[in-house]
Amino acid sequence: MMTTTLRVLLILASLGTFSLMMHKIRRSKVQIESSIFWIVLALVLVVYSVFPPVADFCARLLGIYATTNFLFVLAIFVLIVKVFYMTIHISQLETRVKELVQQMALEEKFHEEEKLHKEQ
Repeated sequence: MMTTTLRVLLILASLGTFSLMMHKIRRSKVQIESSIFWIVLALVLVVYSVFPPVADFCARLLGIYATTNFLFVLAIFVLIVKVFYMTIHISQLETRVKELVQQMALEEKFHEEEKLHKEQ
């Protein structure tokens, strides 16, 4: 069973996360696609806070004795998955940057050679 203090903290953290994401989206500091994860996570935490039997049921379903332990395990799992996908995304971006740098270097070399041929 969740304590009232934990429920209030989860609701406040969720509302804070939601409002921060909306603020960042409005200021164009974060893409909507990137913030969807945090908004959905905030909504899930609100559901678990407002309806504690849902969290209790999920904990029992997974064989976890305490609901708070379930919430910690859920948070750890979700964040590990998020880090995994961010690692993949960063790797793809690094590959793309490397390709663009190589392409720019080739174009620069081509323009230098072209300039040399015009001078001759």
